[in-house]
Amino acid sequence: MSDEYAAVVYDLDGTLVTLAVNWDAVATDVIGVYDDAGIDATGAGLWSLLENAADHGIADRVEEAISRHEREGARRSRRCGLADELSTRTVPVGVCSLNCEAACRIALETHDLAEYVGATVGRDSVATHKPDPEPLLATVDALDADPENSLFVGDSPRDKETAERAGVDFEYV
Repeated sequence: MSDEYAAVVYDLDGTLVTLAVNWDAVATDVIGVYDDAGIDATGAGLWSLLENAADHGIADRVEEAISRHEREGARRSRRCGLADELSTRTVPVGVCSLNCEAACRIALETHDLAEYVGATVGRDSVATHKPDPEPLLATVDALDADPENSLFVGDSPRDKETAERAGVDFEYV
């Protein structure tokens, strides 16, 4: 990668750090929130449960159940090798993640990366989440850059789709 871009935005989990989160336990806790509300969530995936929670009036409780695991996982996360390049960047750097913003900030602080990141946008920072382009565009905007002069670095097809929808170049880790 070169610094030919006006800004570089990174996904967090699997790109800069690996959160220590047991996603099966997260799903169990979220299903528990649904159960407590008298709603059958049998067979539903975690992200669909998150997306549908507002329809059932339990969005805040579902978000808290997920975020609690993510924050703890951020404290116990492992740093990825790519994180080392943040300190060498000569352009503004941001983080755009499907994890909650607090977990992103905890992970960045845990691994002494926060000082290199000018903008952090998590799942709960804006009204939508990846693959909707809004979080990435908000990150790019916070870095005072334009989408067409920015790069998004990620590790998943969802990240690539987000970049395409936002008009931002993409690079896989």
